[in-house]
Amino acid sequence: MSAESLQNLFALAFGFAVAGLCCSGYRVLTSRLPSFGLLATGPSLGAIAAVPLLVFAAPFLIMRNTLLAYALESRRFEFVFLATLIAGFWSLMSGLVLLMSLQACGLLA
Repeated sequence: MSAESLQNLFALAFGFAVAGLCCSGYRVLTSRLPSFGLLATGPSLGAIAAVPLLVFAAPFLIMRNTLLAYALESRRFEFVFLATLIAGFWSLMSGLVLLMSLQACGLLA
């Protein structure tokens, strides 16, 4: 396995881990599940503050919503597969951003 592939795999896992951490932290602090509906409140301070949370929590939210819809509504496999690909790509990108930020701060070699 090449070094780039290993780095991408680590970034993917790190992105999903941070997404789960963001969702769990939000739930502990507010006793509510996070959702994309946080942006539907209109232009307010709460909606602006929700953007960074949703940027990093989106892979977890996409997968949670997809698996719930698959179990409850019997969604087609193609939709579940597409949502998994989107969540995986989003997780990879957010994981790479986080890893590059850690490297820039000198916290990661």
